[in-house]
Amino acid sequence: MQSDMTKRWEIAGIIATLLIVLSIPLYLLRTNLAARQATGFEMDRDASHFVGREKCISCHKAEYDKWKGSHHDLAMDTATPETVLGNFNNVVFEHRGIRSRFYRKDERFFVYTEGPDGRMGHFEIQYTFGAYPLQQYLVPFPGGRLQCLSIAWDVKKKKWYHLYPDRHIPPGDWLHWTRGGQNWNGMCAECHSTGLEKRYDPEADTFDTTWSEIDVSCEACHGPASMHVAWAKMPDMARPDVDNYALTVKTAGIGARKLVELCAPCHSRRASLSDYTHTEDDLLDSMLPSLLTPELYFADGQILDEVYVYGSFTQSKMYHRDVRCSDCHDVHSAKIVLEGNALCLQCHRAGEYDTRAHHFHKHSGEKGEPIRSEDGEILFEVGTGAQCVTCHMPGRLYMGIDYRPDHSLRIPRPDLSQQIHAPNACNRCHEDKTPAWADEAITKWYGPGRRQHYGRILQAGRAFSTDARQGLIQLAADHLYPVIVRATALDLLKAYPGKDTRRVMTLALSDDEALIRRTALTNISLSDVKAMAEQIAPLLYDPVKAVRHEAARRLAENPSEQLNTAQVKVFNAALEAYEASMRYSGDFAFGRHNLGNLYVAQNRMDKAIASYQMAIDIDGLFYPAKVNLAMLYNQQGKNDEAERLLREVVDAYPDMHDVAYSLGLLLAERAHYEAAAQYLGQAAAAMPQRARIHYNLGLLFQILKKNASAEAALLKAVELEPENLDFLYAAADHYIKRGMIARARQMAELMITRHPENEMGHRLKRSLKDLR
Repeated sequence: MQSDMTKRWEIAGIIATLLIVLSIPLYLLRTNLAARQATGFEMDRDASHFVGREKCISCHKAEYDKWKGSHHDLAMDTATPETVLGNFNNVVFEHRGIRSRFYRKDERFFVYTEGPDGRMGHFEIQYTFGAYPLQQYLVPFPGGRLQCLSIAWDVKKKKWYHLYPDRHIPPGDWLHWTRGGQNWNGMCAECHSTGLEKRYDPEADTFDTTWSEIDVSCEACHGPASMHVAWAKMPDMARPDVDNYALTVKTAGIGARKLVELCAPCHSRRASLSDYTHTEDDLLDSMLPSLLTPELYFADGQILDEVYVYGSFTQSKMYHRDVRCSDCHDVHSAKIVLEGNALCLQCHRAGEYDTRAHHFHKHSGEKGEPIRSEDGEILFEVGTGAQCVTCHMPGRLYMGIDYRPDHSLRIPRPDLSQQIHAPNACNRCHEDKTPAWADEAITKWYGPGRRQHYGRILQAGRAFSTDARQGLIQLAADHLYPVIVRATALDLLKAYPGKDTRRVMTLALSDDEALIRRTALTNISLSDVKAMAEQIAPLLYDPVKAVRHEAARRLAENPSEQLNTAQVKVFNAALEAYEASMRYSGDFAFGRHNLGNLYVAQNRMDKAIASYQMAIDIDGLFYPAKVNLAMLYNQQGKNDEAERLLREVVDAYPDMHDVAYSLGLLLAERAHYEAAAQYLGQAAAAMPQRARIHYNLGLLFQILKKNASAEAALLKAVELEPENLDFLYAAADHYIKRGMIARARQMAELMITRHPENEMGHRLKRSLKDLR
């Protein structure tokens, strides 16, 4: 009896507890709903607008104090006696015969220098740009443009200097300070101000650029904050429970990759798809990161040109171990959180890594000789080699004096310097030594073993090596490698057509990574319109904007009759969005070039020609527009213009072997056979894996009656693509015309063996039956 009573009380207690536990969230839910209804507060990220940092300070004073005076704070400002650091006391700076004079009129700042027409003129400085290690200056021009002077102020040495000291940059050059390469609106603005709207009009070629704040302020990272401010102004008990405190961008409680991608829209080399709205779900909804291309990176992925960290950091082991920007940098001051090796010793054991036994260099304070230049200047003090960053983050100078470390955080590899001509940290200090010397030291200290590195494969692909195909295929398909490396391998594979390449491209279309899908879309080669629709149309529904855009662009190259009604609707919307994105980038040559390609696909030839010509006007050295315009002129029978454009490119870029190939084909079409053979031969030698080049060269040698060369070229094409019927038939035809019937029969047998269903080989064999 007692036991039953106890059991009943236990059950009653459990029920009562459950009622209490359940009632709390129900109460909170009702309270939160009541608060929302009473205040009318509903979170809508798209409705939030910029309010300025003054709204943030009262609650976030500590964060504001860290930010004040930071590089972000000083990213841009109005030119005043307080913000201008350069010497404008009637100082003259001479560069390549041009004497520029910097002077003041009361509180205003001016420069007398070469203008857009090559004549000297007076220009008023309206804004400062940056504060350390250099400061640049912005000048207003017609059409809403702000142009950045190529003469900058060295803050440390307190002197003027030229950003391109060894180059003559004439007024018509894209890099001249009055042209597109130094245009603030498109080149710089989005990452030096907050709430930036470019507002470029491609028809008028003008800007109406605006910002919410002139520098990189709170909302540049947290997004437009009006909803958050409205929520924060409510009494504590009246605030509804909303996600992320009604902030547009979530910056806390997120994974390492998400946090890195908050910084990437500015700290990356990229092409922007539109203004950054802070509501994008994926990085490729707002931008397209650059791959490891030869003009930007060394073959092993080390930084070459100005690439702004993201592309190098995502190659690092640190990134793949979930290290994030904020582990090393204070997010508000942007300074590193600890000095020297202490920064790395947050994770790495001091007893193992901060020792002579690990780095084999003297610490600061130990006796020794610094490394000096030939004229005695100290380059590296004693102790420099014991610093983690010296060996693992060697950097480069940009803009003449701005040293930026490589964030791929790699192990020094002087062996790769010898093999693929990539730099290494050892020889950055020991300039008087060779990579072989450095490699011997590494072997002595750490042993002879070296891990395989993707740099060798990428270098082979860049060099069009015939044995690079398999390595690139394996690299592109291996998910253990960094995404940017895999995407680069996919991009290089376009020079290696074939079944294996098509297979890996097809698989890449369904990869988890948007950059892989987009790169595969760009480079996949499909046999017919139906296959293109089947493979590409599903990506019109991709969740990521850059992928949808590329799918629409590829489908625009062929008629869309293969799409069903639902797909056509999605295709039209995606293509319209793609065109809008390219119009947004119409101030760049690549934007106009891509519009030209789109108009060619749509058979709008007049608009295509105008777009290509505008791309050339923007940047006379932008060769893709010249090449495509030449192809279009060729289709229209304007071969004089086509040849002129192709020759301009070949002369300016001797290593552009694809263009030499195109020029050779055009010259052959014009019956200039000797000249055509010269350019086709150049292309075949430089790109030996391209079977069709050898095939065309073989046909050309036949015309020139160079029979041995013709045979060698045709057989090379067959060797590279043994399944290709055109190549097999061309070789057989060559032998028939030379009276080499036995060899022709061998080719016929190969055609039958490799394509038994195709009647061509059988007919050829029958025709050769009675010949000797």
